[in-house]
Amino acid sequence: MSNTLVGALIGAILAVVALQFDFWGFVLVIVFGAIGALVAAISSGKIDRGALTDVLTGRRSSR
Repeated sequence: MSNTLVGALIGAILAVVALQFDFWGFVLVIVFGAIGALVAAISSGKIDRGALTDVLTGRRSSR
């Protein structure tokens, strides 16, 4: 699947969610989607958990 097709599918799903639910339902879907993507990226090794923790706590490192 190309990135364009994935983006179009995500856009269509978000459009249906926006039409079906109110604003806060739409925001909730976006937040849970972002959390799911973050967890998947960490578990697959695309994001270093230690570096992410350092960024979130304000520490700087030279890794």
